[in-house]
Amino acid sequence: MENRQHYFFAIRLPLEIKQKLSLMCQRIIEPFPFKRWVHEQDYHITLAFLGGAPQETLDRAKENVASKLHSHTSFPLAINHLGVFGKKDAPRIFLAGLDKEQRLDDLRADVYKACTEAGFSLETRPFNPHITLARKWGGETPFEPERLIQLQQDRLSRVECEIKEVVLYQTNLNQTPKYEAISLYKLKEPSIF
Repeated sequence: MENRQHYFFAIRLPLEIKQKLSLMCQRIIEPFPFKRWVHEQDYHITLAFLGGAPQETLDRAKENVASKLHSHTSFPLAINHLGVFGKKDAPRIFLAGLDKEQRLDDLRADVYKACTEAGFSLETRPFNPHITLARKWGGETPFEPERLIQLQQDRLSRVECEIKEVVLYQTNLNQTPKYEAISLYKLKEPSIF
């Protein structure tokens, strides 16, 4: 079977945030039996999924992203809730959600534009930033959405962090963790004046 590489631009989360989310996930695996839990080193916020890419197109995207990100500064971001995507009784994604943050939306818009200008056809659904924690409900009984409210009260208080980096990741499906950073784009420190 061919092992094609896939690529995506994402926000890399600080290590301490990854560790907090991982600790919470370890405590809920039994009552929330999703089939695949994401490795803590693979937690991220996707900005643009590229899929497979010829090297020339990927290089153009990298140059475009570097050019567009030169004006972006680091900014705070808060993880404030848990949620799911997919069917209510059998969700496909279990996630940590984020506060609305205009600087995140602006950053994503510039990364998205940089990639389309490089020749990528990207997903057109509205941007819904999140951190995927697990995939595919595997419980013998249907998922109960109301359990998220209790879980959030018990396990997830508001967690804040500083967003400082955008990364181009390569997916290595046969490895754990499976996302490998191949390019890093540091955001500027905000001016104090």
